[in-house]
Amino acid sequence: MQLEIQHISKKYSKNKYGLKDFSITIEKGILGLLGPNGAGKSTLLKMIATVSKPTDGIILLNKNNIVKDANYMRKQLGYLPQDFGVYPNLNAYEFLEYMAAMKGVGGKNLTPRITQLLEGLNLIDAAKKPIGTYSGGMKQRIGIAQTLLNNPKIVVFDEPTVGLDPEERVRFRNLISDLANNCIVILSSHIVSDIDTIADQVAIMKNGSLLTKGTPEHIIKSIEEKVFETIIEPSEFTAFKNNYLVISTKRTQGKLQIRFIANNQIENSTKQEATLEDAYLYLTKISQVL
Repeated sequence: MQLEIQHISKKYSKNKYGLKDFSITIEKGILGLLGPNGAGKSTLLKMIATVSKPTDGIILLNKNNIVKDANYMRKQLGYLPQDFGVYPNLNAYEFLEYMAAMKGVGGKNLTPRITQLLEGLNLIDAAKKPIGTYSGGMKQRIGIAQTLLNNPKIVVFDEPTVGLDPEERVRFRNLISDLANNCIVILSSHIVSDIDTIADQVAIMKNGSLLTKGTPEHIIKSIEEKVFETIIEPSEFTAFKNNYLVISTKRTQGKLQIRFIANNQIENSTKQEATLEDAYLYLTKISQVL
């Protein structure tokens, strides 16, 4: 199973691109797609899901051109877009049965499959209630369930944890970890904690371009020896953040404890162990500082 994206661009106007000459190869497992808002993540996922076509370039699934043959992808696809909608008057079973019919999924195993998904997403107790009575997080979990109905080989999630509480996020991560042995899972987010514990590979985007792709460990290694911590007076903060990339601040005894990134260690600072979030901020904001 291999997805090859070769030099795709999405042009909206003369000087506006959603993606520009973007290439990446995705293998079986979980790819975490990170980038700030406007990076082009949703544009990329819509083209992978055949909802949109690239202006230039090709997308190959197992050497089949899905730009020309969208049905080859759609038969194997599970897709959760950002703007997923539901039918509020249907209950969970009715809605998922309807979505299954839309996907061409049926047979005697459908009801057990729906029950399995509802149990896995902690929705079984509310399964007979109208979806219109669900919370935002519950509706999002219904969206995740419909994505997985057809046992897809390519699973595309665009910001799937929006509205989920911490316990639901853990449940979701466990669910898709089980999928990764048999299919390609692409998980897009601007929240690093959604990615760092489960992704086999991480791709970081900015302004429609790919900044880097590799294992979380490989990406973190790129900023080793660049993460520090220091304590400063609050009055010094404005000048400090103009010179260094500040990751976090914490008030302590009237002063500010600052975690920051710099090319060289400064006086009265201590080195810190780098994280994926540190690397993400460094790569997406380095052009603005340092």
